Amino acid sequence: MELIRDAEIDPAPLTGKRVAILGYGNQGRAQALNLKDSRIDVVVGLRGESGSTFEAESAGLTTALVEDAVASADVVMMLAPDEIHAALYREIEPHLRQGAALGFSHGLSVRFEFVDPRADLDVFMLAPKGPGTALRSLYTEGKGMIAVWAVAQDATGNARDIALAYGRAIGCGRAGLIASTFAEEAEADLFNEQAVVWGAVPELLIAGFETLVAGGVSPELAYLECVGELKLLAELIEARGIAGMREVISNTAELGALLGGKRIVDESVRERMAEVFAEVRAGKFATELRQEETDGYPRLDNAREENRRTLLEDAYRRLSDAES
Repeated sequence: MELIRDAEIDPAPLTGKRVAILGYGNQGRAQALNLKDSRIDVVVGLRGESGSTFEAESAGLTTALVEDAVASADVVMMLAPDEIHAALYREIEPHLRQGAALGFSHGLSVRFEFVDPRADLDVFMLAPKGPGTALRSLYTEGKGMIAVWAVAQDATGNARDIALAYGRAIGCGRAGLIASTFAEEAEADLFNEQAVVWGAVPELLIAGFETLVAGGVSPELAYLECVGELKLLAELIEARGIAGMREVISNTAELGALLGGKRIVDESVRERMAEVFAEVRAGKFATELRQEETDGYPRLDNAREENRRTLLEDAYRRLSDAES
């Protein structure tokens, strides 16, 4: 693994260049502010009468209509939701400068052909491995977030240098940039979201909570046991790795983990994980994502509403109110 840091990165490819950020959500806001603080000429492209215009301008950022932002930029970052990239790219393509760079922070829309970039464009990815809120807070603390980079199309011969300079400008070069591909990053990220951190872990927490409550344990204690300790686990793993985490917990906890962990995550779980990964690689999830957007997000809206009404969420609210 080659880990490239600030000292090895030439900032010149972005010197005197303008970067247009399309999408002022979690990543868009953080990256725009980090670029601004790195003295990069940055403009946020927004729709007319966008609610984000006041927020962005209050943060000291320059804003413009999407088409004007794109037309004025040397580098255009696609940081809007993945599922709208196809329509967004069709809209902006006529306004993209000849030989401009088109950047992404996730490989999905290029890997699964939501976007078919024009042949004269440099196409790169700079994907911070964490949420935008953390990207921003780390930057303001003088730290950085590790990121992966890739080049899908090198029309000018400068795509790699632009990708690395961009990673440096948003602070990721402080922690290190790792080479990847659009396909590898997209497939690994989608698998993780579904089968590990964002999909499986919350469901495991919910199942544990419900098991304790069904056994007569109070919802509040069940929440503290099954959910409340997750932050401690994450902090220990970040500081020491999984092996180190296991070595610093009590013998009771370590033996319990040894005996119980593999009973829950057994071979059948690994088989289902392999199925999820195969489906991701085959494009099944990408198709479902586009259909969900086309249908107006019915599954996501229903799931969000149902999640708010669970006993687990009631316990969380009661504990939060008690702490405040």
